[in-house]
Amino acid sequence: MVEAQGFRRFVAHFILWIGIAIVAFPVYLAFVASTQDAASIANGQMSLLPGSHLIENYTKTIFVGSSGSTREPVGVMLFNSLVMALAIAIGKIAISILSAYSIVYFRFPFRMAIFWMIFITLMLPVEVRIYPTYKIAADFGMLDSYAGLTLPLIASATATLLFRQFFMTVPDELLEASRLDGAGPLRFFWDTLLPLSRTNMAALFVILFIYGWNQYLWPLLITTRDDMQTVVIGIRKMITTTDALTEWPIVMCTAVLAMLPPVAVVILMQRLFVRGLVETEK
Repeated sequence: MVEAQGFRRFVAHFILWIGIAIVAFPVYLAFVASTQDAASIANGQMSLLPGSHLIENYTKTIFVGSSGSTREPVGVMLFNSLVMALAIAIGKIAISILSAYSIVYFRFPFRMAIFWMIFITLMLPVEVRIYPTYKIAADFGMLDSYAGLTLPLIASATATLLFRQFFMTVPDELLEASRLDGAGPLRFFWDTLLPLSRTNMAALFVILFIYGWNQYLWPLLITTRDDMQTVVIGIRKMITTTDALTEWPIVMCTAVLAMLPPVAVVILMQRLFVRGLVETEK
C-alpha cells in the first residue's frame, strides 16, 4: 500500500513538473533570446543557453530603445504602464468600496435601482463602448495624457459587487457598537470596514493591476505620441512587418521586462491574495 501511494505521488508530481515546464519554457526562451545577438536569432542559430550580450541588450532596451516604429526607451514605456496599472487598480478599489459602502449602509431613494444600473454595466466592457468613451476623452482633451489612459477605465462594477457582498456579511452589531461609541459614518468606514476589507482589497489589487498593465486596445487609441505609449503597445510596434530586420533581442528584453512588475506584485501580495480569495470567515 505504501509503495502504491508513493508511485501515485511520483506520477502526480511528474505530471505537475511537465505542466510547469510547458508554461516556463517560453519564458526561459524569451530570456535566452534577450541575451543573444540579433544575427544569431535571425539566422536561427540561437543557443538554448544564455548568451554574452545580457548587460548590453538590457541597457540599450531600457535607456535607448528600438530603432523600429517606436523610438522611445522602454524605461519610459514601463513607467507609463506602471502609472496606468497603479491608477486603475487604486482608483477602481477606491471608487468601488465607497460605492458599495453607500449602497449597503445608507438608505436613499432608488438605492437598489442605482446598484442594478452599476451591475448592468458588466455587460458593457470598454470594447463595446469604445467610440463614445473615446469621444468623451477627446472632447475633454485627455488624449496623450495619464488621465486619458486611466480615468475612462476606473469604474468597476465587479469590484462594487464584491465589496457589497462582503459588507452584507459584516455583523450589524459592529455598526451598533460604533454608534454607541459616538463614531460617525466616516469613522465607522475608516476604523472598522477598511481593516476588515484588507484581504479583499489585496486580492482585487492584484487582479486589477494585471488588468491595467495588460491593456492594449484603449492605450492604442488614446495615445499618439511615443512618449505616452505603454510597454504592451511598444512590443507590438517593435515587431516590424516590412523588410526591415526586427531587433529580436530588444523585443525579447522588452517582453521579459514587461513580465517583471505583474510577477512582483503577485509574489509580494501572494499571501493576502490567497486569503482574499478563499477566506470565508471575516
